[in-house]
Order: sequence, then structure tokens, then C-alpha cells
Amino acid sequence: MKFFRSRLSYAMVLLAAVLSLMAAGAHADEYSDVAQLTRDGKFAEALTRADRFLSNKPRDAQMRLLKGVAQRDAGKTADAISTFTRLTEEFPELPEPYNNLGVLYADQNQIDKARAAFEAALRTHPSYATAHENLGDVYAKLSSTAYSKALQIEGANAAVTPKLTLSRQLAGPGQAKIVTVAPAAPVTPVPPPVPSVPSVPSAPAREPATQTKAPPEPAPVKVPNDAAAREVEAALQGWVAAWSSKDLKAYFNAYGKDFSPAGGASRSAWEAERRSRIEGKAKISVRLEGLQVVVNGNKATAKFRQDYRANGIAISSRKTMEWVKTGNNWKIVREAVGG
Repeated sequence: MKFFRSRLSYAMVLLAAVLSLMAAGAHADEYSDVAQLTRDGKFAEALTRADRFLSNKPRDAQMRLLKGVAQRDAGKTADAISTFTRLTEEFPELPEPYNNLGVLYADQNQIDKARAAFEAALRTHPSYATAHENLGDVYAKLSSTAYSKALQIEGANAAVTPKLTLSRQLAGPGQAKIVTVAPAAPVTPVPPPVPSVPSVPSAPAREPATQTKAPPEPAPVKVPNDAAAREVEAALQGWVAAWSSKDLKAYFNAYGKDFSPAGGASRSAWEAERRSRIEGKAKISVRLEGLQVVVNGNKATAKFRQDYRANGIAISSRKTMEWVKTGNNWKIVREAVGG
């Protein structure tokens, strides 16, 4: 296991442009070009293109994130740290710049700073899986260091040695990596597979009369339900409309009583945080792409790409939602980024 694993689909959530207008499409081309130049190792050209774009749109968060990645890959670590630090100051609600800072600090073996950066990312986005994983690797690195010191002080302590070995395995070689940032690729919807019908369970073995057992029940079958899937899709679009129009009553009503906020927050704390974020935006635009809905009885899972734009910020990420039908209505009981 490497200290920081590089994952194109998760690490440093890729701030992709919303492709709803021609202008946005043009911007997406700019983002894609800079990202590709960085992947090809043409760092000087990538930075020139990024600076040219930012001369007209200096507050564009996505291009600045791309620029920071190009700086880091070009070996300009101090410049990249400066770029990501300024992003955290101007867009404190975004987790990605904090996460990128954490990786850069880990590159320099500044583990305490890396930990603080990942924790800051999680305060802004408690369900950000990449920051959770990176923070876990930081703790593994810290535990390895602590156990090594324990052995230096008390070398005869046999209990420490296996702990040190395990922590070193978890921490790995300690080389942090940063992934290339690129606009999110369009997702092609894939219909859920038609499940096979399970075989009829065989009759139970004969037992003594005093130990009668019921035959095992067959496993539940996930049967696609087109009508129910359309109901879930309609409820999901209602949630999108409520969020985009800042209709907080309808927005919160989309969540069921059993909804479990990410990060273990209470329902009241989660609602207060969401209310603050939604009301604090002048205009919100939310679009869904590549929606897939699988229904199993009164439960459903929806997976899609969510394109969010507000106050000049554009964020694209994969999202998974779990729904439960209560009466005649479908309600959200869980949501998470990724998956």
C-alpha cells in the first residue's frame, strides 16, 4: 500500500465545467487542454495557457486548481502550495484545495501540516472519501514513527515490534502522489443487469422431532421496476429543482426521517449547515448526468454525475443516493460522493 494512492476517479475531486451553454463548453475545452498538456509533461505550455485564461477570469477556481497541479508536477512545489493556499482562503467551502495541500505537505514529510489540511477538507465536506483515505494514511505514518521511537527507548518491548511492522505496511514507502486533473468525462448510462431467478431451495435434512427447522428462505431478488424507477427519478428531479431554486422546505422534505448525514453529524446540525450554504449563494445551478436507478422492493439506489455551479464555482462529482419508499413518497436516507 502506498502512502497516498493515486485515483483518477476520486483523489482531488476534479472541478469540471458545467456543459450547459456554449461558453461553458468552450471553457471545458480550455480546462481539458491544460490538463492534457500537464499529463504530457508540457508544463511550461500548460502554465502559459492557464495564465492566459486567468488573465480574463482570475477567480476561476477550476483553472487555478489545474494550474496548481501543473506547478506541482513541474517541480514548483512552493508555487503550487501558494496557489492552493490562496484557493482555500478565497473558497473556504471547497475541500479539494485543502486535500491538495495535504498531499504537497506529505511530499515534504510535513506530516502535521498534512494532517491539518486533510482535516480541514473533511470539515468542509465530511463525505469526501479521498481525504478520509489520505488522513488514514497520515495516521499510519504517525503511528509508524511513534512505534519506532518506542523501540529506540525500550528495545526489549516485544509488543511494539508487530505493531511497528503493521503500521509500516499501512504507511508504505511514504511517497505522496497527486493525480492529473481533467474535466469529467460524460457518463454513458448502463441499464441494470436482469437478475437470474434463484434456484428452488432443496428440502431440509430430516431432523429429530424435537429439533424441527424451517427450510432456508431464498435470497431476495432485485427485480428492475420501471414504474418505481420513474418515481425515484421524479423525486430526484424534485430534489434538484428545490436545491436550484433554494426552496429549503421542499429540499429538506426530500430527506426521510431516517436520513443519516455523512460524518456522523446530527440531523439538526446538518440542516443548519446546509441552510447556511444554500442561503449564502446568489444563484445555484444543479444538473444530473448518467442517471442509473436500481429498485429493490421499497428501496432504491440512484447513481449519477452531479454538476454544480454557484457564485462562479463549478464542481462535478459522482454521487450515490439511497432511497426508501414511505407511503406513496420516495425519500432520501443516505447520500455519498463517489460510487
